[in-house]
Amino acid sequence: MEAPAAPYNPAENPAENPAETELVVTSPEQMRELGRRLAGLLRAGDLVMLSGELGAGKTTLTRGLGEGLGVRGAVTSPTFVIARVHPSLGGGPPLVHVDAYRLSGGLDEMEDLDLDVSLPDSVIVVEWGEGKVEELTEERLHITIHRAVGDTTDEVRRMTLTGIGERWTRADLGALTA
Repeated sequence: MEAPAAPYNPAENPAENPAETELVVTSPEQMRELGRRLAGLLRAGDLVMLSGELGAGKTTLTRGLGEGLGVRGAVTSPTFVIARVHPSLGGGPPLVHVDAYRLSGGLDEMEDLDLDVSLPDSVIVVEWGEGKVEELTEERLHITIHRAVGDTTDEVRRMTLTGIGERWTRADLGALTA
């Protein structure tokens, strides 16, 4: 008779055990600063997915990433062009900024952007990418930004950073709170 299998323990496989960090940002300036600090953790081959309501600060965070990565060009929302490539000014990886809001399909519809070709040499940030780009890589950082909805001037954003895959379970996302 065979011994029963041990219960599954996700901690035994860090690639399957996402790392999560919660942050609170109280102004657009703090969101940009968070992007600049996060850029210090990024390297070529990284995929960052941003989720949140309209006006949550996804592009503001990406603007800070661009500043931290030292890329050329103003980082603005690529809603109508779908994607923008910002080359590095200092030998680092380029930033590929994608807004998938108007794309209804999954990765199939995004194939024309050649993100799979760009990923190894670039940092790719995809706004509204949930359900559309996860197949690009098993390792990604998913940032969800929550804000008050309705008629409000509340600038507070509650953020959840979820690192998926071995690369992100080993990253010190907690250092971003310093």
